[in-house]
Amino acid sequence: MTDRRPRPAPVPLLAPVLVTLLTVLLASCSADPSPESQTPPASPSSTTAPPDPPPTAAARPRPETGTCHRLSFDEALSPTATVGSVPCRKAHTAETYAVGTVDNLVDGHLLAIDSDRVQRQVAETCPAELGAAVGGSIEQQRLSMLRAVWFTPTVEESDAGASWYRCDAIVLAGADTLSRVQGSLTGVLDTDQGRQRYGMCGTAGPDERSFERVLCADPHSWRAFSVRPLPDGRYPGRAAVSRAGQPCKDAAAAIADDSLDYEWGFEGPDAEQWAAGQTFIRCWAPD
Repeated sequence: MTDRRPRPAPVPLLAPVLVTLLTVLLASCSADPSPESQTPPASPSSTTAPPDPPPTAAARPRPETGTCHRLSFDEALSPTATVGSVPCRKAHTAETYAVGTVDNLVDGHLLAIDSDRVQRQVAETCPAELGAAVGGSIEQQRLSMLRAVWFTPTVEESDAGASWYRCDAIVLAGADTLSRVQGSLTGVLDTDQGRQRYGMCGTAGPDERSFERVLCADPHSWRAFSVRPLPDGRYPGRAAVSRAGQPCKDAAAAIADDSLDYEWGFEGPDAEQWAAGQTFIRCWAPD
């Protein structure tokens, strides 16, 4: 991730002022110098250039919803974004669906934009608002390749007064690839066509080594077709997750051409995925 440590405060430019003041005081207190020791007066055309002002950071304009961007996978995972926008009718990889202001005032003190509290606030807000933008039910969203990413100003921009956050919708095309989209993603999961195109499929069963998650619009052999929520609370452990995946067997039988001869699979979260918010199991079947 980008190093976002606060830069040190600039040293006040007091030294030149003190030197000048000291020179004037010494000159006014000294005896009249002899002609030989006097310094010739400066030429009228001679001027001393003022010191350059310290550099300041200018904050970029506040982002706008409905704008689209051509981000790489790494840029989409960065905490800040400097890539400009492109028309949504052209190929892009991210669409801004929400913009807000961070709440970084705590007990009368402003928190740094890269503080854990501010970043956690944005990391919770943007995924929660994704559904209102792309549509569909919670289950349909979890069975899609649509994801939320988020950005805040750089530390320098925050020092200049920027306090916004930006939520973008992206479409995964694989483990580390973004899909190029043309047009808006607003309400895309409200239609059968959108759910088919942006659904989550696999190149093999979820327990096979060759398994890779892909868009259902791309070549695939398996599809994630159902979601089973797990109880709230602490991570239940691998054994409990495995037991909770057994209902996927009956769910797969219900959609199979032959309920006596069919394949099924499931994938549940490990402790790290649970902490990241995946508190459910996905059921898989050949497609």
